Amino acid sequence: MKAMILAAGRGERMRPLTDDCPKPLLKVRGRPLIVWHILNLVRAGITEIVINHAWMGETIERELGDGGKYGARIVYSPETVALETAGGIANALHLLGEEPFLVLSADIYCPYFDFAQVADVLVDDDMWGNPYPPDKRDACWIYLTPNPFHNPEGDFGLTMYQVANHGEPKWNFSNIGVYRPEMFKAIAPGTHARLGTLIRQYADLGRVGGEIYQGDWVNVGTVAQLEELNAPLGARKAQA
Repeated sequence: MKAMILAAGRGERMRPLTDDCPKPLLKVRGRPLIVWHILNLVRAGITEIVINHAWMGETIERELGDGGKYGARIVYSPETVALETAGGIANALHLLGEEPFLVLSADIYCPYFDFAQVADVLVDDDMWGNPYPPDKRDACWIYLTPNPFHNPEGDFGLTMYQVANHGEPKWNFSNIGVYRPEMFKAIAPGTHARLGTLIRQYADLGRVGGEIYQGDWVNVGTVAQLEELNAPLGARKAQA
């Protein structure tokens, strides 16, 4: 399985830190956010990685290189202007192949997520070995988390591994998921499109599976969040 790390965002809320450093290279516990992902992917046996970039993309490429120093093989999908999440994936589809692939955002911190579990979440056959029709099988499988402070209402309902746009309680989309390429083939390269909108369309068709991830997960969106993650352990507990 290949993986794509979304790294094209400008990181406006992280300014002034992101004025001269791309957000994926900001460090948590002495290691750039994106490198946490690369090392965890390689540990799980996922070594072919696509990274898109826009803001200060040359800095990302210079820092990460071809991925060899991490045991990975990295290729890049440059964007002149950030194309949003689904647009970035569609623009890189020629690099991702015809099999399901993993996508995650560079600016989340989830150091203990086990990416080995994603390899077989999308299945082509039912429990009796009968093939699903292509328009009935899950188009993607997403991971949800308990709702963080910045998204108290959540995004999706979940019943028996079926993701829906309705239902209670709602859970937060973690920005980690496995997708079939077919989801993005109607999006022309260079088009701006959001992944959340696309997932909702497929959820209405009953074609989105998912599960809850209860481990450490932070969407690092502000300087204060970054500082808290980098605070000594005792100080972080005191702030909780």
